[in-house]
Amino acid sequence: MDVTFLCMDRPPPGIPPALPHGFSIRQTFRPGVMWYRGLYDAVGREYCWWLRRVMPDADLAALLSSPGIGVHVLYDGDAPAGFCELDSRYGPDINIAYFGLLPAWIGRGVGRIFLHQMVARAWAMNPAVLRVNTCSADHPRALPNYQRAGFRKVRTLHEIWTIPDALGLNVPDCLRLD
Repeated sequence: MDVTFLCMDRPPPGIPPALPHGFSIRQTFRPGVMWYRGLYDAVGREYCWWLRRVMPDADLAALLSSPGIGVHVLYDGDAPAGFCELDSRYGPDINIAYFGLLPAWIGRGVGRIFLHQMVARAWAMNPAVLRVNTCSADHPRALPNYQRAGFRKVRTLHEIWTIPDALGLNVPDCLRLD
C-alpha cells in the first residue's frame, strides 16, 4: 500500500463554503468507546480502517478523553454523516487523524465542504502546520480532495500492513500481497 503524507503550512485564503441546509458539525467531547467504534467502522469499513478496532478499550478511552483529541461529527439533521478527528497532542502541529463520510453521503458534494470547514477549524487553533495522510486503500477522491483543499504532498511511502483476519474486513485487492 502507498501512504501519501500531506501538509499545509498556511491557512487557505477566504472563508470555507457553508454547509448545505440541515447539516451541522458538532464536536463530541469524550465520546464513548462503543459509540466511537461504531462511527469509525461505519466510515472506514470499506477502506480497511482497523487500527482503532484492535486498540484495547482502556487505551482508546484514554485517547478519546485526551484534551488534544477532537472528534467532530458531521450531521445531516440528527443523523451522523461523517466525522473528522483532529489530533493536536504533538503541537504546534495538528494532524487530521481520521476524516470520512458514511457511505450514504459519499458523492453528494458534502465531503468537500466538510473538509474545508474542518481545515478552517484546525487553523483556528493556530497550528504551525496542518497535516493529513491518505493511502491507496482510501476512497479514490481522498487525495485529490486534500490537494484541492490546499494540502501539498510531502512524500509517499510504500508500507506493508498485517491486517488481522479476525476482524472480518473486506481487504481491498490493492492491499493483498498474494
